[in-house]
Amino acid sequence: MPKILRVRWAGLCLIFLFATASYGSPAAVGITADHLATLEFPQVPVSYFSTAASQFNIFYGHTSHGSQIITGLGMLQSENSLYAPPAFYEYSDDLGTLGDTTWVPVTRAYLNSHPTCNMVIWSWCGGVTGNTEAGINIYLNAMNAMELAYPSVTFVYMTGHLDGGGTSGSLYIRNNQIRAYCAANDKVLFDFADIESYDPDGTYYPNESDACAWCATWCASHTCPTCGDCAHSHCFNCYRKAKTFWWLLARVAGWTLGPAACGDANGDTRVNVGDAVYLINYIFKLAPPPVSPYAGDPNSDGKVNVGDIVYIVNYVFKTGPVPCIE
Repeated sequence: MPKILRVRWAGLCLIFLFATASYGSPAAVGITADHLATLEFPQVPVSYFSTAASQFNIFYGHTSHGSQIITGLGMLQSENSLYAPPAFYEYSDDLGTLGDTTWVPVTRAYLNSHPTCNMVIWSWCGGVTGNTEAGINIYLNAMNAMELAYPSVTFVYMTGHLDGGGTSGSLYIRNNQIRAYCAANDKVLFDFADIESYDPDGTYYPNESDACAWCATWCASHTCPTCGDCAHSHCFNCYRKAKTFWWLLARVAGWTLGPAACGDANGDTRVNVGDAVYLINYIFKLAPPPVSPYAGDPNSDGKVNVGDIVYIVNYVFKTGPVPCIE
C-alpha cells in the first residue's frame, strides 16, 4: 500500500477507535486551540479579555517549553493593558514521560486547598517524543479522572512541541493520539505543536522543530514583536501561542464563532478530526444528523457516508483538498 494511503487509513482507524469507545454517546463538541485559532485572535470581542481575566484562576504546571505561553502573554500585555492575563499559579514541573503521574497528586492537593482555582493546564517538555501509546493513554486517563473528580474545573490538554521528526516520527503519531482523544471526548486542547507547524500565511512545516526556523524567516520580511527570551524558540512563536491562549480563554468563557461551514458536521465552526468522529457516530446511529444538509457532505456527492469521513481525514492530515464551499 502506498505510504500516503497508509497514513490516511492509519488516521481513520485511530479516529474510529476513539469514536467507538464513546459507549454509545453522541460525539460532543470540544474546543481546540490550534494555528487556526491564532489567526482568529483578532475576532475575539474586546469584552472577553476582561471577562476571561476576571473569570479564570489558573494552575499551570510547566517547565521551559511551557513558559513560552507565559512569555507571550507578557509580550501582549506590554502592547496593550487590555491583555493583562488572569491569575496564574505556576508550578515548576511538567508531564514527564512514559506514564509519569507524579503531577496528579500535586494537582489534586492544589485544587483541594484552592477552591477558587477553576482551570488546570499541564505542559509537556520533551515527554511526547519517544513516548508510547500506553504512556499517552495514562496521561489522558489521568486527566479525565481529575475532570470527573473536579467537575467545576476546566482541564486543558496539550500536545508536545515539535522535534523535527516530521510526519513519520513518534511525536507526530502520539500528538495525533492526543488530538483524536480530545475530539472524541469533548475536551479542551491547546495544540502546542500545530501552532508551531504553520506560518501566518498557512504554509505547513511538518519537519519543523521547536526552534521555529520559519519564525526567523517570516520576521525577516515582516514586522514582529521582540522579547527578552522565548525558551528554546523564537519570540514570534511565544507571541502566537499567547494569542492562541487568549482565544482559548474566550471560547471557554462562552464566546462562539460564526455559522457552521461545509464539513463541520458537529457545528463547532471548525472542520477537524471531531467532525470525522461525529460522522462515524452518526453512521453507526450514535449521533443525530449533521447540523445542516451540506455540513456532513464535504465531498459533495449528495450523501453522508464513509466517503465523507475519509474526505475529512485526508483534509485534516494534509493529503486531500479542502471541503466543499457552500
